[in-house]
Amino acid sequence: MISPQHVELMIKAELPDAQVEVQDLTGGGDHYQVRVVSSQFAGKGLVQQHQLIYRALQQAMSSEAIHALALKTYTPEAWQATAALSS
Repeated sequence: MISPQHVELMIKAELPDAQVEVQDLTGGGDHYQVRVVSSQFAGKGLVQQHQLIYRALQQAMSSEAIHALALKTYTPEAWQATAALSS
């Protein structure tokens, strides 16, 4: 089991400017939904963005501490546009 805070710290170690929101989907500490906003996603496709997150969480993923991971990744500009649509 890995805590949401630990997931956040692992992502921020790889993407220091990231705004990270981690949600434990089952309460078991192994199924997470993660939203990451980072300028390091600029110019990258969705697969490349997700690869950055998987690289940050590689240790937890390979040890099966994280069993399932749903990702939502945004550049700051894309996040602002999404937030504006929902308000």
